[in-house]
Amino acid sequence: MHADRPAGTPLLSLLYAVSGTLCLLGALNPLTPETPVGLLWVLAVIGCGGAALLWLRRQRLSTGAVHVAVATMATLIALLAWRSVTAVGVVGLGPSMVALAVYTAHYLPRPAARAHAVYLLAVTTAGALAAAPSGIALPWLTNVVTVAALVEAQTRISATLHRAAGTDPLTGLANRRAWEAGAERSLAHAARSGEPLTVVLLDLDGFKTVNDEDGHGAGDALLQSLAGAWSSELRTADLLGRYGGDEFVLCLPGTDAARTQELVARLRASHPASWSAGTAAAAPGDTLADLLRRADTDLYRHKASRR
Repeated sequence: MHADRPAGTPLLSLLYAVSGTLCLLGALNPLTPETPVGLLWVLAVIGCGGAALLWLRRQRLSTGAVHVAVATMATLIALLAWRSVTAVGVVGLGPSMVALAVYTAHYLPRPAARAHAVYLLAVTTAGALAAAPSGIALPWLTNVVTVAALVEAQTRISATLHRAAGTDPLTGLANRRAWEAGAERSLAHAARSGEPLTVVLLDLDGFKTVNDEDGHGAGDALLQSLAGAWSSELRTADLLGRYGGDEFVLCLPGTDAARTQELVARLRASHPASWSAGTAAAAPGDTLADLLRRADTDLYRHKASRR
């Protein structure tokens, strides 16, 4: 999926499909004479149709469309709560509420997930109060507390997992996968705005000798100290990552060749270790692979000249 597109769209499509199927079964086999069969037919069509649309658009769906789809499902659950005539019917919506809330907590940023949870609980509570079946207060309170607790727990777990998945454990920098995702976004922005962007490859000189003579602990300490020294010289928008072994990579949005050379000079002054750098400035039509290939060529040209 494109880096700018939200993840989890297939799962959201599945939630719609399951909800639509359950409504269809409820319409075909109403449990009581008071069952809102007409509403269930409408919700079955919306659920199954929404599932198909989300699935077909899964590679092109914008973040805004995902928010609309989540809010729509919350509203439909509230409608079912409003038309339920028994406490069991209202409280039985709890699993749907939990599934939707956990989805938002896992795939959406924490503020957005919390906002969706608040909206879900507000509209479904309004629907339950409008239905007003007897004996609902305590079971419904259990639903609300469960949803709120799961959203908070899942947002914290997801944030921890996302940080771990995108962080190099030794240096604390972005790992290769996270760096490439961030650089792709910066390159796409540069292509739209016409702003300059430069990629820099940084490779230590003689790192194998450090490991062989002083041990891998010394090599690890060198990488950590370099990462800290370089990070202190960078702007918030600059993205420094460990690309593998003793190779690091920089993405510098809004930075042309002249300013890149100034930055490289500051990085050299920040730490006594010896290293070589290769740079590549983005040109129209460049992909990230193009930039990395040119930076790699430039890097080894500099390494050869230093020898």
